[in-house]
Amino acid sequence: MARMIAGLSALFLVIAATIPGSSQTQQPAFEKKHYNYAEWTKGRFSEAVTVVGPAKTIFLAGIGAEDETGKPGDIRHLGNFKGQCEYVYEKIKKVLALHGATLGDVVRMVTYVTDIRYQPLYGPCRTAAFAGAALPAHTFLNINQLAWPGMLVEVDITAMVPLK
Repeated sequence: MARMIAGLSALFLVIAATIPGSSQTQQPAFEKKHYNYAEWTKGRFSEAVTVVGPAKTIFLAGIGAEDETGKPGDIRHLGNFKGQCEYVYEKIKKVLALHGATLGDVVRMVTYVTDIRYQPLYGPCRTAAFAGAALPAHTFLNINQLAWPGMLVEVDITAMVPLK
């Protein structure tokens, strides 16, 4: 009888380990970490961001200063880099919010500008938008032209939020 009870106990443990939600099969907790290895990158961007655990990944198409209420090609803040940059981040925040995310959930971003001389203006704009949140891994590129004439900046975002 004792062997039968011991056998049933062992069988119960094997079955319990295979049931979703049991302690043996729980997925790891969501964890996002930012890393900086070079001193000059600190406060500018994360050189690497790691994400462990179950998450939803959100990919935003490049977001520029296209007027959401106008016709295609209408650009807000023509000739005003700071105005376009601030507007871009307003739009990014709105779209992230629609998917349950904030700028604090961004893990990678690529910024495109049409003139490298905008780089000193871009840093403070991005820092203000992130408002103290850890800065994601970031690539900054200078290109000849964006999707519409008059666009000066466009930002491509990847964010991750824990599954609920």
